[in-house]
Amino acid sequence: MTNNSVSEKKPHYLGHRARLKEKFLASSGSEFSDYERLEMILALAIPRKDVKPLAKELLKEFKTLPGVLYADPEQLKTIPGIKQSSCYVFKLFTTTAQRLAQIEISQAPILDKWEKLLDYCYLKLAQEKNEHFHVLFLNTRHQLILDEEHQKGTVNRIPIYPREILKRALILEASGVILVHNHPSGDSNPSPEDIEHTRGLRDILKMSDISIHDHLIVGKNGIFSFRQFGLL
Repeated sequence: MTNNSVSEKKPHYLGHRARLKEKFLASSGSEFSDYERLEMILALAIPRKDVKPLAKELLKEFKTLPGVLYADPEQLKTIPGIKQSSCYVFKLFTTTAQRLAQIEISQAPILDKWEKLLDYCYLKLAQEKNEHFHVLFLNTRHQLILDEEHQKGTVNRIPIYPREILKRALILEASGVILVHNHPSGDSNPSPEDIEHTRGLRDILKMSDISIHDHLIVGKNGIFSFRQFGLL
């Protein structure tokens, strides 16, 4: 068999994949469509197959790139061609993005990196299918001590235990907190219960000189700030 005949038998997608890599390196990904980004991510998990049709099928099914990357693995695996290796790569990308964002807000007073904080909260919670309530504990310099999940709830309800949050803040010697939770519905506007619980928690923490700097509600449509709208 000649070299020419070997090259002719190379899978067609290898040339396409090489061109994608060149395009990415030339533009740092700025000119990539979502399906092209997803195609390159899939290529890491499925190196010996044309994954362009699969990338388009996933976006058709889950609507957006975040919708694909944050989808439940069992739902993902209902799509022919998606196996555990792809789910692993998706999880690696999402958790790495969250970790990078967390490092950004840990390197300086968090109130000086507010936009970075919002990015971090959105990456962490916007795609969650159930409500999660996080408490970010801050020291006297407003630096992040710890981001801790306080409770995990249902699709529209989550229990909050103010005295447990106070106890944890005292153990960590925190001087302030930022409360963060998500609304899986996508609507980030606070419910009357959200407002009532936040003010009750504020009053309990205030007795120990611990401030609530803000309560952020994360939805797919954006982030609502209690402080910005005068609710704290």
